[in-house]
Amino acid sequence: MGSSAGKISGSVEERVAGALSNFQIELPSWGFADTGTRFGKFAQPAAHTLEEKLSDAGQVHQFTGACPTVALHVLWDVPEGTRCPDVLKLAARYGVRPGSISPNVFQDQMYKYGSLSNEQEAVRRHALAHILDSVRIAKELGSRDVTPWFADGSNFPGTTSIRARKRWMAEGLKRAHDALGADQRLLVEYKPFEPAFYHTDIADWGMALELARQAGPKARVLVDTGHHYQAQNIEQIVAWLLDEEMLGGFHFNDRRYADDDLTLGSIDPYQVFRIFAEIRYYEWEAGRRADIAYMVDQSHNLKGKIEEMIQTVMTAQELYAKAALIDFESLAKAQQEQRLIDAENLYKDAFSTDVRPAVRAWRSAKGLAEDPLAAFRASGYMERITRERGGRATAVSSYA
Repeated sequence: MGSSAGKISGSVEERVAGALSNFQIELPSWGFADTGTRFGKFAQPAAHTLEEKLSDAGQVHQFTGACPTVALHVLWDVPEGTRCPDVLKLAARYGVRPGSISPNVFQDQMYKYGSLSNEQEAVRRHALAHILDSVRIAKELGSRDVTPWFADGSNFPGTTSIRARKRWMAEGLKRAHDALGADQRLLVEYKPFEPAFYHTDIADWGMALELARQAGPKARVLVDTGHHYQAQNIEQIVAWLLDEEMLGGFHFNDRRYADDDLTLGSIDPYQVFRIFAEIRYYEWEAGRRADIAYMVDQSHNLKGKIEEMIQTVMTAQELYAKAALIDFESLAKAQQEQRLIDAENLYKDAFSTDVRPAVRAWRSAKGLAEDPLAAFRASGYMERITRERGGRATAVSSYA
C-alpha cells in the first residue's frame, strides 16, 4: 500500500514546501465583481470590467504565488463579439491566464423553467447552443475545463416530469461532451436546492456522477462545498469520487446554513482539512497526484473582495499543509489494526500543528512576501483603485 514516492518523510518545513509547491487555486472573476445580497448592494471599489477583474486577480496571484488562472463566466466576461486573443493578451498583462469557462444558462428570462431540462425544445436548443459556444471559447482560450451550473428544477409537485427532464439533461450534456477538444473536460456540478425548492434536476453527487458517465469519458463531477445539506459528510463523497476516478474539481467556500458562499474555512476549517486529508491519502496510496481543479466560488459584499481572496488562499494553503503532515503509513496500519484512538489522533495532531512558520518559510524561499495580506495592504493598490473607481457605484436596494 503506497509507493515510496508517496511516503511522508522529512521535517515539517520540507513536507509543507513539497505540498505547497504543487498546490494551485483558481480564482473566480465574479468574486471581484460588484455583487450583493438578494436585498441590495453595498458599494466598494469592485471590478466592473474584465480588465479590472483580471487586474484584481493578478494582485492575489502576485502576493500568494498560487493563483495563476481565473475562471471566466461567458456573458459576464466574454460577451458576444469579444475576441479571445484580446482576452489572452489582457490576462497576460496582469500575470494570469484564463481558467475554467462557465456557461450562463440561468440568467435570461427564457430560463424561467429551466435550460437543458426545459419542456420547450426551443429553450433547450438555445441553452445547448450557448454551452457549445462556451466550449469553443474555452478551446480558443486554451482552457481545459467547461463548468456549467444549472438552476433547472421545479418548485411544486406535479408541475413537471422529473424523468423527462432527466433524459433531456443527459442528452444535452452528451452533446456538450462530444464537442470537447482532446484535452478538455466537462465538469458536472450539483446542488440540492435553490432556486428550485421542490426538486433540482442535478440534486446530488450520485446524479452528477451518473450524468457524467452518460456524457462520456471526458466528464467528471464538480463538488461545491456549499452545495450540500447540513451535516452531510462531504469528505465521504470526495473519497467515493476519488475511488471511482470521477472527481474533477472543487468550488471552495464555506457556509453556515446553505450555499452562503462564505470565506473558505471561516465556519468549519476542520471539514476542509478532512477533504484535503482524503485527497492526500488517495494520492499516497496511488503514488501519484490526483487530477483535481481547485477553484474558489465566493462573492462577498462585506469584506473587501481582494483581501478576502487573499485570506481564502492563505487559509487553503495552511489547511492543505496540515493535511500533508499526516503520516499515512502509520494511519493505514492503525486502521488495519482497528486502533481507533491512534488513527483519529493522527488526524488531530496534524490539524493542531501550527504550520504558519513553515508556510512563511516556503513563501520566503519562493521570493514571496511572508504575509501576503500585509504586503498587499502596503502596496497602495487598494488606495489607487479606490480613487479610480470611487463614486462609480452607490448602494442600491433591489426593492427600489
